[in-house]
Amino acid sequence: MISLHVRKGYDLKIAGKPSIEVEVLEKPDSVAVLPEKIPFIKPRLKIEIGDNVKAGSILFEDKRNSDLKFLSPGGGKVAQINFGRRRVIKEIVIKLDSDEKYEEIEPVSENLLEHIEKEKLVNKIMAGGLWPFIRELPFRDIAEPHVTPPAIFINLCSQEPFQPEAEVYLDGKSDLFKFGIKILQKLANDRVYIFAPPDSSVVLDKLRGSITHVVYGKYPAYDPGVFLYYTRKSPSDNRAWYISGQDVLLLAHLLKYGRYPTLRTVVLAGQSVDDRKHIQTRLGAPIAHIVKGNNRDNDLRYIVGGVFKGYAKTATSYLGLYETSLTLIPEGREKEFFGFLRPGFSKSSFSRTFLSIFNTSELKMNCNLHGEERACVNCGYCCEVCPVDILPQFTLKSILADEVEESLAHGLLDCVECGLCTYVCPSKIELCAAFKGAKEAYYKESW
Repeated sequence: MISLHVRKGYDLKIAGKPSIEVEVLEKPDSVAVLPEKIPFIKPRLKIEIGDNVKAGSILFEDKRNSDLKFLSPGGGKVAQINFGRRRVIKEIVIKLDSDEKYEEIEPVSENLLEHIEKEKLVNKIMAGGLWPFIRELPFRDIAEPHVTPPAIFINLCSQEPFQPEAEVYLDGKSDLFKFGIKILQKLANDRVYIFAPPDSSVVLDKLRGSITHVVYGKYPAYDPGVFLYYTRKSPSDNRAWYISGQDVLLLAHLLKYGRYPTLRTVVLAGQSVDDRKHIQTRLGAPIAHIVKGNNRDNDLRYIVGGVFKGYAKTATSYLGLYETSLTLIPEGREKEFFGFLRPGFSKSSFSRTFLSIFNTSELKMNCNLHGEERACVNCGYCCEVCPVDILPQFTLKSILADEVEESLAHGLLDCVECGLCTYVCPSKIELCAAFKGAKEAYYKESW
């Protein structure tokens, strides 16, 4: 194994970490797919309200590539198709039958995997609906199916608060995971790199001989984009593919058993949750089903997908295709009397403004910005935490001036969208959102 040391980053001392205890939830009444939360796709519906579907039936396809199908995570009836502004498809809700039926594909044995042609393997994964879990850097779009990537990265876990632990979702599934590795090796001509944190001794023991890199560093050291930044040797490496460790299990399950996988391990965490733990539930499960009254405050923000990279949803919504965490944090609407006079021993801050710099314990946080957006003061905090060494304040000014080439020269495409620059900025500037929007605009111009 190769040791990789990431110099920059930041670990948020936020309270609400889940235990590794796992609760298996009963089947929910409904599940959903959220097309609007799948980057870059242009969905074309293949079903209508009232249609009966099986687990693995086609719900919609991507207009950019009609071979790219998105399948139902459950068997039942299409109960709702909810649209947003400009007819953007927000949710496709499936009311589950008590006795669900599954679409079947021909399984692939390990012996057959050694001899199957790569093109047939790709077509089988696409037909099984799991190709969207394989994504491509630097834009994080779904990978182009019929090319050979320079490499495939597998990140076993994330340091972002709060995500599933590898030792939990790999428990009893090491052999299935290794089968998934063999599938990916077939796609990338054996150029598959698996990286794990140094403190995951249980995982390292289970996957001894499979893990290629041990990564040291603060969040977001385990991000595929950061791994690429520290390991690339030529410009062609920038188009590497990546997939999360848990999604490797889904891929392996599909080909080994011939059925679209429907189970997912997620985390329920946050200081406003009474019983914080790992949960085994369904892909696209309802948020209310996961929480099920396990909170002690009404004025909460439901964050789906992680504190830094996630997004806010209501309790009546569902988990997206890629999301594996649900964090509940107070909105923080209340006013603090004479807050500017308090030393802030329990207030999180990257700078030394508050005495919390001396507080090593986890801090209770809310969603209050505690200030308003102001002009950049060139403090350099964003540079101190950026894991890929771009100059965020100058990159932002290039974007605002519409100087595309200059922003690219500063390293815009290296941005891993970790959100740290936004978090540490004392002027409350939404740096990460600006970079992400600029990257998307640049990418769409090439279509």
